[in-house]
Amino acid sequence: MNHEERGIPTITRSRLLATLPEGHGERLLGLAREVTFPAGSRVFHEGGKADRFWILRSGMVALEAHVPGRRDQVIETLGRGELLGWSWLLEPYAWHLGARAVNRTHAYEFDAAEVRRLCARDPVLGQALALHVVGVVARRLQAARTRLLDLYGPSGTAGAG
Repeated sequence: MNHEERGIPTITRSRLLATLPEGHGERLLGLAREVTFPAGSRVFHEGGKADRFWILRSGMVALEAHVPGRRDQVIETLGRGELLGWSWLLEPYAWHLGARAVNRTHAYEFDAAEVRRLCARDPVLGQALALHVVGVVARRLQAARTRLLDLYGPSGTAGAG
């Protein structure tokens, strides 16, 4: 059964898959399984074992940072086509943030160990995937920095300028 028959959209609908060299997105999608997260459900906990990742098909997922003595703070919200989870790529394979489904969310789930093995066998795919993940990490780091400055920066500085 091909990916279209399984309901997997063309690779251009995902930023990750669109950045991979021709044919490599299909190889990666061959490892995917479809999953659904109910609204409000926890996808993963900060500090937990990062053994999978997802490409969101629909819905929204909030990335949250644990703040002792306060409720978790939303750092960023992800939607359709975005990569959820990057901690699976770097040891010690532990989540740096938590994630919660904002609404009913459908995603393609990938087993991290299986993807790492595929990348080891196919260095072109491995490099392309790693470069994409580095870009995601850089964007999310900037989003986290901005959000934390909004939350905890000196009073009166948010929105000034």
